[in-house]
Amino acid sequence: MKKDIKMNGTPAKVTGAELKKGDKAPDFTLVDNALNPVKKSDFEGKVLVISCVPSLDTPVCDVETRRFNVEADKLPGDVVVLTVSRDLPFAQARWCAASGVSKVVTVSDYRDFGFARDYGVLLEDLGLLTRAVFVVDKQGTVQYVQFVPEVTHEPDYAAVLAEVKKLM
Repeated sequence: MKKDIKMNGTPAKVTGAELKKGDKAPDFTLVDNALNPVKKSDFEGKVLVISCVPSLDTPVCDVETRRFNVEADKLPGDVVVLTVSRDLPFAQARWCAASGVSKVVTVSDYRDFGFARDYGVLLEDLGLLTRAVFVVDKQGTVQYVQFVPEVTHEPDYAAVLAEVKKLM
């Protein structure tokens, strides 16, 4: 599935687990904008949309995260949208403040690539995350996986939101 990922048309090596629908979502500990740990268990009983991006400071990641912020505002409180990148928490906080993003929770995997490996989104040669979206149900099971074939393109928002609506 994700072996055909490209960055600007060039094949990119993506490593880590091969998550698919029906798998238990791996535990994670990420870091929020205030340097606090954020764990998967913090979202128990909620539908979790996990949007992985290379860097918020790039045009496509900016557009994607703003779009998910707009969509998150329309979703009920039992749906949480996380955007995960390897950006430092300080950069994420700055970007959110400058962009007016308040509904999406931005978190960082800057410490150890643990999330990147467990979710299979590590762009090996760049040390960044590839563009992918996971939808996890209230029981912690992966219900949807989307690896965007070209990292410089946006995800299929309609497909992600359709899956979220099935779980509400």
